[in-house]
Amino acid sequence: MQYPLVLKEFEKELSLYIPDPLLIKPTYEKLLLENPTILFPYWAKVWPSAIAMSIFLQQHPDLIINKTVIEIGAGIGLPSFSIVHQVSGITITDYDSDAIELLQKNIAHISNEKISAIYADWNFFPTTICSDVVLLSDTNYAPVDFEPLVKLIQQFLQKGVTIIIASPARITASPFIDQLELYINQKELIEVNHNCERILIGLFVLKQNRK
Repeated sequence: MQYPLVLKEFEKELSLYIPDPLLIKPTYEKLLLENPTILFPYWAKVWPSAIAMSIFLQQHPDLIINKTVIEIGAGIGLPSFSIVHQVSGITITDYDSDAIELLQKNIAHISNEKISAIYADWNFFPTTICSDVVLLSDTNYAPVDFEPLVKLIQQFLQKGVTIIIASPARITASPFIDQLELYINQKELIEVNHNCERILIGLFVLKQNRK
């Protein structure tokens, strides 16, 4: 792990190791001098969408209780860790090796055999990974990723999987949600306090509409 860690307490007696928020930028800048191609670690922050997703899942336990769950592009994976005691099994995925290393450290920290972390790129997502529910928290931040993400979501929906998306109310995210409008069965707005700022996050539950 290239980023210094701190142990952060979340609600309901959940604690996770996360990159020290004060040291993410200076550490990245130091690594950038050594490798100019290194990407900024967006995975290393607890984003408002992840917090809103965790709140939403606790408010709607019927969506995940005793079900198998996948979180795609999870980063720190807060939503997954927040529901681990309610599901029958959960797989957390990300494309960044540092993120996977941290996820595995936190899995060992909470000592729960129902959760695992694996490398997976949503552009080439393994077809062998199956679940009842898929979680996506603020994955629709880059328009260049909309097409592969929508395609992957539609593939899951065709298999009868429930998709739960947390998305901030940013202009660039709207076209992504618009493409999935026909599948939205439930939607809510959750307000999250983040860095002394009140942020609205949209929560969307998608299902394949059967005739």
